[in-house]
Amino acid sequence: MNLKNLKKGKVIVFGDVILDKYIMGSIDRISPEAPVPVLRPSNEEIRLGGAANVALNLSSLGIKATLIGVTGKDGDSRVVNELLKKNKIKIALRQSLHPTISKTRLLSAQQQILRIDEEENFSEEDWKSTLELFYKHISLNDVSALVLSDYGKGTLKDTALLIKKAKAKGKIVLVDPKGKDFSKYKGADIITPNLSEFEDVVGRVGSEADLTKKGKALIKALNLNALLITRGPEGMTLLQNKKGKVLRSDFPTQARDVFDVSGAGDTVIAALAGGLAGGFDLGDSIRMANIAAGIVVAKLGTATVTPQEINPFLEKEKPYLTLEEVGPYKDDLKDSNKKIVFTNGCFDILHAGHVEYLEKAKALGDKLIVGINSDSSVSKLKGKNRPINKLIHRAKVLSSLRCVDKVVMFDENTPLKLIKTLQPDLLVKGGDYKVKDIVGYKEVTGYGGSVVTIPLVKGLSTTKILDQAQ
Repeated sequence: MNLKNLKKGKVIVFGDVILDKYIMGSIDRISPEAPVPVLRPSNEEIRLGGAANVALNLSSLGIKATLIGVTGKDGDSRVVNELLKKNKIKIALRQSLHPTISKTRLLSAQQQILRIDEEENFSEEDWKSTLELFYKHISLNDVSALVLSDYGKGTLKDTALLIKKAKAKGKIVLVDPKGKDFSKYKGADIITPNLSEFEDVVGRVGSEADLTKKGKALIKALNLNALLITRGPEGMTLLQNKKGKVLRSDFPTQARDVFDVSGAGDTVIAALAGGLAGGFDLGDSIRMANIAAGIVVAKLGTATVTPQEINPFLEKEKPYLTLEEVGPYKDDLKDSNKKIVFTNGCFDILHAGHVEYLEKAKALGDKLIVGINSDSSVSKLKGKNRPINKLIHRAKVLSSLRCVDKVVMFDENTPLKLIKTLQPDLLVKGGDYKVKDIVGYKEVTGYGGSVVTIPLVKGLSTTKILDQAQ
């Protein structure tokens, strides 16, 4: 997963714009006027919140973000605009006669002791004005996704209309929901409730099986493509509609230290939307969102993450998929009409010949998936002294190549089982093979795929390199 690709994405965020204020200090006495603590302020911070924080998270990841919403004609509005400009977020805000929504939190010893909310419902005129801004920006061809950030403050008066218009323009629609009625989000691609919000709608979840059952029912009722439930220490659960069949995937939490969960949902939906807008598949986008959430909860208040913070976590991840994991990835590619190219090998010592071969293979389609033999499989094929490099290292080198989209490990002598699961459009091997002798030829050509060979670079092979080294 190359996070530099995030710069390709452009996302619209439409929702409740909030200004978050933090007043921090110490408490060393109780007021003589009433039994309440007296806070001695020492520091104050002002941050973007609500939909503005979603846009800020997108910008922090390198994604172009446009914010649509409502602020007042007041000092808080000026602060919001200054922060948006500073963070290179495109502004599309309606100024209302009502005050800017703000939340002031008083903290001592890193604990919140009081919150003051300032908010009023916006007018019909405010809604009409923001709707005009929405129509203008959603029509732009370079916009890939729309995020509806609903904090229940009234900015998103008619979410059904927004979803319908965005889908008609071919945009991906993601919703961070609020309230006990999710029917207003019907037809969205993905909604991202936390477990508490999910239970407010479907009732208490008594078991993992119950969560799956109720999640499937919600997907069906709302005609969703996917439901992503954030579950705190339990990580995330994805329920995805695949041609009428709902599949479940679980993502364990990446959080090490939990300091403040404020704004974690904003980070999740921003990273998810940014990943999809940047061309990542759903699985990779959720992996990134999961890592981002784990980082942000270790920070105070509404916070953001950067690609530089995420990359170390990605580097520690397993650099290959298993046979069981490749199915959902393949389905995503097929649904997106991506042409899948497949090849395989031991790749024990990666050399220039391999790189040239893989680059030519990638040029034949949209996504290049490389099957790699497990260590035990290599030993059976090459002898007890092989492999020279362990699977984890071979896969890491392969996956770092720009031309390789995914590496998949197989434990058998041949990749036949993997080929049957993956069903590539194009099966590729080196020029030392006869096409009809290639493992998978019968299967691939049987469903209409193609099998081709690519000439190898003369004089380059792992065997020759090893012989020369001895």
